[in-house]
Amino acid sequence: MQITDDLNKLLDILPETIRAALQQHPQISSLIEVVMDLGRLPEARFPGGAEYLSDKPVCLENLNYTIKHLGEFGGDNRAGIEQTLHRISAIRNRKNEVIGLTCRVGRAVFGTINMIRDLVETGKSILMLGRPGVGKTTALREIARILADDLQKRVVIIDTSNEIAGDGDIPHPAIGRARRMQVARPELQHQVMIEAVENHMPEVIVIDEIGTELEALAARTIAERGVQLVGTAHGNQIENLIKNPTLADLIGGIQAVTLGDDEARRRGSQKTVLERKAPPTFEIAVEMQERQRWVVHEQVAETVDILLRNRLPSPQIRTVSSSGKVTVTRELPPAPALSANTPRLAEAPQGWRASGQMMPLKNGLQTRRETPQSQYFEQLLDAEMEANAESAPVPVSDGRVERYFGPNGEELPIHIYPYAVSRHQLEQVIQVMNLPVVLTKDMDSADAVLALRSHVKNHSKLRHISKARQLPIYTIKSSSIPQITRALRRLLEMDDPQMPEEAELGLFTGSGSEDEIEALEEARLAVEQIVIPKGQPVELLPRSAKVRKMQHELVEHYRLKSSSFGEEPNRRLRIYPA
Repeated sequence: MQITDDLNKLLDILPETIRAALQQHPQISSLIEVVMDLGRLPEARFPGGAEYLSDKPVCLENLNYTIKHLGEFGGDNRAGIEQTLHRISAIRNRKNEVIGLTCRVGRAVFGTINMIRDLVETGKSILMLGRPGVGKTTALREIARILADDLQKRVVIIDTSNEIAGDGDIPHPAIGRARRMQVARPELQHQVMIEAVENHMPEVIVIDEIGTELEALAARTIAERGVQLVGTAHGNQIENLIKNPTLADLIGGIQAVTLGDDEARRRGSQKTVLERKAPPTFEIAVEMQERQRWVVHEQVAETVDILLRNRLPSPQIRTVSSSGKVTVTRELPPAPALSANTPRLAEAPQGWRASGQMMPLKNGLQTRRETPQSQYFEQLLDAEMEANAESAPVPVSDGRVERYFGPNGEELPIHIYPYAVSRHQLEQVIQVMNLPVVLTKDMDSADAVLALRSHVKNHSKLRHISKARQLPIYTIKSSSIPQITRALRRLLEMDDPQMPEEAELGLFTGSGSEDEIEALEEARLAVEQIVIPKGQPVELLPRSAKVRKMQHELVEHYRLKSSSFGEEPNRRLRIYPA
C-alpha cells in the first residue's frame, strides 16, 4: 500500500509548542488526531493510546492561531486545509465561540480496497458499514479513484464535508479523474445527490455518511435510475440498519405483514411477521470490522430475509495479510441442535424453527444426550463387556454370524415376541432408533414378550407359557409409538427416568412429508421450551386430523396431556403441563 498524508501541512497550522513536540515524537507517522480543548492540556492520539504534548493548557491564542490558517467552518462545524484531506472539527459554546478543536489526519491510502476490487468491478451498488475511524472514507476515496481511472467510468462524488476530496475548490489527486460536487449545507445533501444525476450524467455516484431519511430516499431514486451507488453509513452490521427506521430503506425497508392461515401453517410461524418491503438500494454490503478484516454480504436481500426469520446468514470473510495476500473464507452458521435420527428435509432449518418463534436450547432440554440411541447402547454394552470377561463376543463354531451378549446375558439382537401389539409400529420404532431388536413369531426363539396389558390379564395361557420358558413379559397400556418406545428402552436398560427422553420425530411421522415434520417440530419445541420449563399451556397451529394424531402421540411421549379444540379447518392442539 502507498500512503499520502501531507502531514507537514497539518503541523504548520498548529501552535509552535505543539508542533515542536509532534515533530520530535517517534510515532508521528501513525498520528490519528490532535485534540485542543480550552483550559486542558493538548493531546495527541495514536493507535496505541493518547499522550499529552505540553504541560501548558490550551489558551484562546492557541485556538485562534489554528483557526486563522483554516478555511471557513461549514454548517457541520468542519473545516479543512486546502488541497489536503485533513479535517478540523470545532466545538462551540452557547455564544457560538470555538472552545475546542479536533485536528484529524487525512491519509490517501492507495491499494486499500484490494479485498473487494472484484465486487467494485461488478457494477453493483455497494454499502460500506463500520464504526467511526475504521477507514470507511479512505476506502470510499480509493473506490472512486479506481472506478474513474482504471475502469474509465464517469464518477461524481457528493462531498458534503470536503472529507473525500479535501478542502478548497481543487480536489485532492487521490480521487483521480472523479469529479467532486460540494454541498453548501449538510441538510442539502439529498438535493445535491439528485442534482448530480440530473445535470452531470454520472455512471457512479459516491456518497459519504448517509444519515437521514431524505438521503436514503434520494439514494433509492438514484439506484432506480440505473446509476451505481457507493456509499457509507454508520453502523457495524446490517442488523443495525434493520433496527434503524431512518436508514432501513437502504436495505429494502421493513414492514409487518399479516399472513393467511394457509401461509402461516406452511411457514410454521405466527400470522404477523416482519418482511422486507422492497428490493434493497444497495445490492452488496461490506462490514468493515477491522482494517484488515471485512465481512461481505454478496446478496443483501437474501441476508435481510434470513435475519428477519431469526436465522444466521453465511457471509464471506475477507482478510489481507501484511504481504498483501487476500484470503476469502465463508462463515457458516451453527448447525441446528436436531436429534441425530431426525429426518432432514434440507440443509437449512425449516418450518417453526426457521420462523424464529422458538429456538432450540443450546444443550437440549436439560441434559440432552449428544449421541444417537444406537451409540448410547453400544457404549453401555462396551462398559459391561470390559467389566465381565465372559460377556465378550463369542464366535459360533458352526459358521454362523457372531453373536454378542448384553448386560443380562441375552444374545443381541434380542428377539421379541409381540402379542396384540402393532407389528408395523414396532418395526418403525426399531428402525428409526436403530435398536438391536428382532421381532419373532416363534415363542421358542424369543428372549422376551411385549404385550398389551389388557390382553395379558385375560390370557392365562400366555402367562403360563412365559413362566414355563422363563420369558419376561413387558406390558404396555396401548399400542402407541410412545408406549412402545418406552417399553423397548426399558427392556434394553436405556430408560433413565431422571433424564428427559429425546423425541425421535421419525417415530411419529407417517409419510415423512414437510408438513408432518414441521408440525412435530412445532410440538416438540413447544413442550421443551414452554410447557415443561415454564409450566404453561401452549396452543399449536391448526393442522389436519392425521397430523394432529401424530402431535398427540409426540406429546404422550413426554408424559403430558393434550386435547384438540376448535372447528375444522382451524382445529388445533392444546398442550397442558404435568
